[in-house]
Amino acid sequence: MNAGDGGAPHGPGLTGQTVVVIGGSSGIGLETARQARARGADVVLTGRDPGRLSDAAAEVGAGLTAAFDATDLAALDQFFAGLAGPVDHVMVTAGAPYYGLLADIDFGQARRSMEAHLFLPVAVARHAAAGRVRPGGSLLFTGGTGGRRRAAGLALAGYATAGLPALVANLALEVAPVRVNLIAPGFVDTPLSARLLGGDLDRRRDQLRAGLPIRRVVGPEDVAALAVHLMTNTALTGATYDIDGGQQLVTGL
Repeated sequence: MNAGDGGAPHGPGLTGQTVVVIGGSSGIGLETARQARARGADVVLTGRDPGRLSDAAAEVGAGLTAAFDATDLAALDQFFAGLAGPVDHVMVTAGAPYYGLLADIDFGQARRSMEAHLFLPVAVARHAAAGRVRPGGSLLFTGGTGGRRRAAGLALAGYATAGLPALVANLALEVAPVRVNLIAPGFVDTPLSARLLGGDLDRRRDQLRAGLPIRRVVGPEDVAALAVHLMTNTALTGATYDIDGGQQLVTGL
């Protein structure tokens, strides 16, 4: 694996840089890997499912893959220890939001969701601080905007949504000059969304096309374009970037 040219990232492209995508076998992570490759990056993909990971790597031309559960911090440590050298950017898309009424909460699933959204970024940041990410490189985490609403069933999602921006801002100070940012999408048309919505997916797409100010559904390519921009714009750190097509501006959407 080519781990870059040894200097800080510079310029609009990613040529000679290495981008690690944790949770890169589908959706936003896979599309980010695709766009990073198009900008000249070497890409490392991780995911839980070896088969899907292998297919994703072949699709985007990833130079290295590693199949493991990112919330298994021992496995995460082993992954970073096994890299040939420092990398330039790490994006984390692993994990799904957890929704559930108090009476219905599955604490095992809820714990895994919290680990993915709050503890996994801390663990990745520790590796960055230990020299696994080059100075001037970046960490990029993903959250969401849905948990900003107040409704029954959103207690844990709201907790994670509120906590991530504060976590990212503090990490940006602690791991500097590595940059740390957070992407907060609304609904994105991905396999995860399809899995969560099931038979309601098409209805939700139609609702968003009619109601969003942009008059279309946000796709993984939109989020990936923002991710690549955050990697290449070296003035950006410690901030949260919403990307929801104006969903928060429309009541009831």
